[in-house]
Amino acid sequence: MAKGLDVGTMNILSAQQDGSDTVFVQQRNSFVEIEYSDMAEQMLSRSEVLHIRKDDKVYVVGDDALNFANIFNKETRRPMKHGILSADEKSAIPMMKLIIEQVVGEPSYPDEKLYFSTPADPIDDDLSTLYHQKTIESFLNDIGYDAEPINEGMSVIYSELADNNFTGLGISFGAGMTNVCLAYYAVPVMKFSVARGGDWIDEQAARATGTPVDKVTSIKEDNFELDFTTDVGGVEGALSIYYENLLDYVIENIVKEVDDEDVEEGLDVPVVVTGGTSSPNGFEALFRDHLQDAAIPFSISGVSHADEPLYSVARGGLVAARSDEDVDYEEEEAEATAASE
Repeated sequence: MAKGLDVGTMNILSAQQDGSDTVFVQQRNSFVEIEYSDMAEQMLSRSEVLHIRKDDKVYVVGDDALNFANIFNKETRRPMKHGILSADEKSAIPMMKLIIEQVVGEPSYPDEKLYFSTPADPIDDDLSTLYHQKTIESFLNDIGYDAEPINEGMSVIYSELADNNFTGLGISFGAGMTNVCLAYYAVPVMKFSVARGGDWIDEQAARATGTPVDKVTSIKEDNFELDFTTDVGGVEGALSIYYENLLDYVIENIVKEVDDEDVEEGLDVPVVVTGGTSSPNGFEALFRDHLQDAAIPFSISGVSHADEPLYSVARGGLVAARSDEDVDYEEEEAEATAASE
């Protein structure tokens, strides 16, 4: 056994193999604070709503947080911001621990291999991802896993480009960041992130329309389509505008980083886009149109959208963990054979 873990700003997901199937466990990475009462806590426990009590407050965590926020007209709070642990949220670490424990469960055996996603340092912000990475690694090791970080963009390559010898450009449009990785035969040639993603879209659309951010998020997740037929002035129109702006921004930075890295011009690679922010219908076509107009100095053999964009990063971590576990097993077998000779 082995596991992959996508530590996302909006959702945390684990992946593990069960026979020929891949099983995913998911929780929304958010919480909301409500007033404590004995009756409220009893109802939450009876309904199996994930929550913790602290003093005279109860914190509803995970998937139920957004529902409670909408009912009580409150904003959810997020343990992560811009793809890493939020320095502005004092409850970030205990909430993250609770959600991660719920998603990964106990290891099947001591030191079970687990690869968790971590973003690259953003090129458009002075944020460092090191503290976030080491903290998540510590959580997982304390549970009993042998945890290893994997770059989020590289995880997309592992998940979606096995049929192309793990060669291509993988782009993960997450909530807090967008991660980009160009790999050649599973070796990263270029990897970076930008500090814009689905949250940035939601915040800009909320500001433009005077709508609460959680309401904008709910609209975006409820069958929103990038068809540009909605009336300008509404939330869906604003979402379309800022989606297009995000794609242009990401592509501009890909061109800049390719130039800076002196990537070989003779490359001919596929591009795969994934991540929860890429979920709306029309995203792939819009991205392809914008990419065609970009001056990228290598050939693109095609653009595809992951079949299950929300699960790609966790699945890529699982692929890496299983591969690492196989290598460890082969080394142990080789050592045992050598010792017996």
